[in-house]
Amino acid sequence: MDISGGIKASLAGRYAAALFELAEERKQLDTVEASLAKVKAALAESDEFRSLTTSPVVDRGEAVSAVKAVSSSLGIDPLTANFLGTLAENRRLAQLDGAIRAFSTIIAQYRGEANAEVATTHPLTDDQVAALKAKLKQLAGRDVNVDMTVDPSLLGGLVVRMGSRMIDGSLRTKLNSLASAMKG
Repeated sequence: MDISGGIKASLAGRYAAALFELAEERKQLDTVEASLAKVKAALAESDEFRSLTTSPVVDRGEAVSAVKAVSSSLGIDPLTANFLGTLAENRRLAQLDGAIRAFSTIIAQYRGEANAEVATTHPLTDDQVAALKAKLKQLAGRDVNVDMTVDPSLLGGLVVRMGSRMIDGSLRTKLNSLASAMKG
């Protein structure tokens, strides 16, 4: 069963699909998913790691060495570490963030779930996240994995992206709409 949909159309999607197939074959889907979550958090928290993945001036050998060091320090599994090494060796570390998102989408499809990216102005409480998941489950008709980010530029409210749907309940958008309406 092809669970990747149109994901393989992108370079990051092809890398993610290959990683998914290997992880499924080795019965390591949960392990790889947890390791990729650590890598994603490291990308969000570390300017140095993020610049390593996006800088075209980093030498291939330096990138491979740096990725090995990061893999070791994060304590990620060998399959994910090899995946990062392959990206570094092929000079494709810039695809890492997209590959993580694509892997998340593939694994959600495989499990019969949906993914939603939610941006809020401040972190939500566990009760608020649970209520949001319940509402999104009603909308999607299946369980929803929520990837939360904080974006203070929204000013208030939240923005939800689920597949091709986007629900923008941010104060920033409402103010921009009001400003446009007042201009006539």
